[in-house]
Amino acid sequence: MNKLVIALLLSCVCISANAGPQQEKMKTCNADAKTKALAGDERKAFMKECLSADGASTGLTAQQNKMKTCNADAKTKALAGDERKAFMKSCLSAK
Repeated sequence: MNKLVIALLLSCVCISANAGPQQEKMKTCNADAKTKALAGDERKAFMKECLSADGASTGLTAQQNKMKTCNADAKTKALAGDERKAFMKSCLSAK
């Protein structure tokens, strides 16, 4: 069972490493919705607005968007201290 979970996680990492701009936007919007604990119609409305929003209108650079996504991911994983620092370094250096 553990091997299956590890294989699944590794495949997710490989897929996300090749993600395009739309996939990155989806990832960011999902992470934001999760941190806001949105569900049902509220989540649907948020996702629709988030995904249709132009990246330039937020005023964030690509690196700032990456930082936002990595922070949200670290928060959902409840990482702290050295574990968070290592995750952020890995996440921010990923292409």
